[in-house]
Amino acid sequence: MARSGEWEALVEQESRYLVQVERIRRMDAQQSLSGERAAHKATLLEQILEQDMEIRQCLVARRDELGRLIGNSRRQQSLNRAYGAQQGAIDASYRFGKKGP
Repeated sequence: MARSGEWEALVEQESRYLVQVERIRRMDAQQSLSGERAAHKATLLEQILEQDMEIRQCLVARRDELGRLIGNSRRQQSLNRAYGAQQGAIDASYRFGKKGP
């Protein structure tokens, strides 16, 4: 979901993930695992951590992209305010028969 930019679905999945992590944490405290199962658990935890790192990298890239978009939008708004007001004054001058600024 993170790779394909499905951010809403990722957030929903993350909520379910956190509930499951809490459930597993409680179960883990009540039960000990044999050597083979403990090794399997360690392997699964490694995979989860790797996936978590990849998700975080995707989120950082998305955050940076959104930051650039916001910056571009703010610059565009500033330009529109600066030059839009000037354009309005030029249009008014021509409308009332005066020369531009």
